[in-house]
Amino acid sequence: MELEFSDAVFEWRGPAPYHFVRVPPDDADEIRDVAAAVTYGWGMVPVAVTVGETTLTTALWPKDGSYVVPLKDALRKPEGIAVGDVVTVRLRIDV
Repeated sequence: MELEFSDAVFEWRGPAPYHFVRVPPDDADEIRDVAAAVTYGWGMVPVAVTVGETTLTTALWPKDGSYVVPLKDALRKPEGIAVGDVVTVRLRIDV
């Protein structure tokens, strides 16, 4: 399954700052349809995420009935991404 969407990067300050992009509701519905087949627990969904020219693996976090995409430093730094930037995210979920 491949999905593409754009949204603003936001920050959540937990024990360390994390940066995320929220998955739109329609795409979240599609992910939920396959999540049980791919999750490794706690609702986490493994994905390959691409922003710009950078691709890496991570896991979607379930949040408020949807999902958020964590944007690791290894992705944000080479792409020059900051909080508030609108980015286009491509997700690949192997089902």
